[in-house]
Amino acid sequence: MATIAERYGQWSWFVCPLLPLLVAGLSACGRGAEGEPRGSIHVDGSSTVYPITEALVEEFLAEHPGVQVAVGVSGTGGGFKKFCAGEAEVADASRRLKGAELAGCEASGVDPVEYPIALDGLSILVNPANDFVSCLTVGELREIWKPESVIESWRQVRPEWPDLKISLYGPGIDSGSFDYFTEHIVGEEDASRADYAASEDDNVLVHGVSGDRGALGYFGHAYYVESADMLKLVAVDAGDGCVYPNPETVRSGEYKPLTRQLFLYADRAALRRSEVMSFVRFYFENVARLAGEVGYVPLPAEHYEDLLLDLKAN
Repeated sequence: MATIAERYGQWSWFVCPLLPLLVAGLSACGRGAEGEPRGSIHVDGSSTVYPITEALVEEFLAEHPGVQVAVGVSGTGGGFKKFCAGEAEVADASRRLKGAELAGCEASGVDPVEYPIALDGLSILVNPANDFVSCLTVGELREIWKPESVIESWRQVRPEWPDLKISLYGPGIDSGSFDYFTEHIVGEEDASRADYAASEDDNVLVHGVSGDRGALGYFGHAYYVESADMLKLVAVDAGDGCVYPNPETVRSGEYKPLTRQLFLYADRAALRRSEVMSFVRFYFENVARLAGEVGYVPLPAEHYEDLLLDLKAN
């Protein structure tokens, strides 16, 4: 798998209204008569990264109407399955490829190129009507979420809290957020109690937490930013006091252990297609601005310059 990190279910089709007229009769990939890219691109993967990709696709298609882009939200693991099977040219992810996934890519002749694109503060949320929880320790989160947990009430977390049933909401097992949270909070990847409402779609989790007074959930920070009036953000204490995720604490790593990198992967062979190369280049030219707008933390400007140089050398 190529990397530059050492140095820093269904398809949703995004098309311009006039696209059918513009691409009628054209071949699946290549360049138009005036050198504009044309063809189709499949992207799949992380619901965490989806808000960035969605915004970028809309802007990309405004400039490149001869390209169709389908964006799936199968979760990081689900996206990697499609990517490594050759069903998607691009995967967005909230974790790195695992060894078994990389082996699957290699078996299919897919050569992944890894690009770190932003930082996220994986966020802990409760219902706004919850007036007693403002901070949870890593140990408390572990006791709530570990596979053998017997905690069913907030009073079992702290005796001064009410005897209110805890309703848990979290990503499904194909989600990179699930992998990251279980590894860094529970202490073992994929180790989690099973009696919680699970979804690879973070919007489903937002609505679950916002409609349940006893709810506790976790998902990417952008979904909190988008629905802040429906949710209550909880600080995390990893031993040095309670810290909320925000650009400063995520950038510095103070928000621990839930600060993480977000990634884009592209198949090296697919990058030789003009529409894929144009899309990935556009992504790197605009991701810093759009990541900040949706609630994530951009990496240093020189990092994106390096991404573009690396892409040019591909």
